[in-house]
Amino acid sequence: MAKPTFDEIYMQLAENLSGRSHCVKAKVGAVLAKDTRIISLGYNGPPAGTHNCDDKWPTEGCPRDSKGSCSLALHAEQNAILFAAKSNISIDGATLYVTLSPCISCARVIFTMGIKKVFYLDSYAAFKGLPSDEGVDFLKKFGVEVVQYNKKIEK
Repeated sequence: MAKPTFDEIYMQLAENLSGRSHCVKAKVGAVLAKDTRIISLGYNGPPAGTHNCDDKWPTEGCPRDSKGSCSLALHAEQNAILFAAKSNISIDGATLYVTLSPCISCARVIFTMGIKKVFYLDSYAAFKGLPSDEGVDFLKKFGVEVVQYNKKIEK
């Protein structure tokens, strides 16, 4: 049996982390890695210490903001980046593994923080019914390598 690659390990971990999400609408996981080491993890949901959407609003999820998105949730990649920043861990040059391609807001943060490569499983545009993956387009335009992960992940 062949050894799994780090890309396979980290994407599988991102998928497993998505199961920790308390979001009723979508479960997303993220892993930040650098030089074959995990430097941060995240999954989507409300800020720590507030509430869990699946407990407070188990059928409909949290209230929507003016753009129809969760009004209270942090995205998985935001949580991973924020934990690294809070812990004084440099993510410059890191690779992000995420189960849903970054939205445009997350893409701006990813670029600003110096993440150099993003692997994603599923399309945010397809999930939201948008005509294009604005976040992916933004990252590619500014030189971040973005790859849709195409190997089978056990869910």
